[in-house]
Amino acid sequence: MTAPAAATDIRQHILDVAKPLLLRKGFTGVGLTEVLTAAQVPKGSFYHYFGSKESFGQAVIEAYFTDYLGRMDALLSQRGTAARRLTAYFRDWLDSQTGDDAKSRCLVVKLGAEVSDLSESMRAELEQGTRGVVERLARCIEAGRTDGSLSAPLDSHAVAASLYQSWLGASLLAKISRDRAPLDAVMAATRKQLGLTKAR
Repeated sequence: MTAPAAATDIRQHILDVAKPLLLRKGFTGVGLTEVLTAAQVPKGSFYHYFGSKESFGQAVIEAYFTDYLGRMDALLSQRGTAARRLTAYFRDWLDSQTGDDAKSRCLVVKLGAEVSDLSESMRAELEQGTRGVVERLARCIEAGRTDGSLSAPLDSHAVAASLYQSWLGASLLAKISRDRAPLDAVMAATRKQLGLTKAR
């Protein structure tokens, strides 16, 4: 694969190539030489776009959440009730974590504990991204209370945060056990907590 010619494309190309490597090996397990070899980019060019490996890691996380939140917005803005949209989001999460495409795995699960102790800038980027996820879930839950499709408690933000934490935990357990059972269990618990039914 040849790296694109335009400067912004080269930067994005490096980030795109790095993501599956980080998903597979983690941040400390991937050296810059490996990333640059895979991207076919000289070392000098790397430091033109990223001042350090830490700033590179921060950029990877930022790019991940830009893509993730964009996909989330698309799922949560579909037609139908808020309950239907929320179900589509969690079904997409379950499918992405249990499918064969490793590139769709959750970068937060892979890097969260590792980089939060290594880098304040990467931790802050993770925190900002996860805050965006919770805020979107909270808005959809509130919309579901308004349209009558969800029977969630009044504090939509607290429910959203609890759900996100549960799904992150289930994703980690599914990864550890190599079994989708934790994700199936959290899907069932989510439906119960929100008062979801298959008809919605």
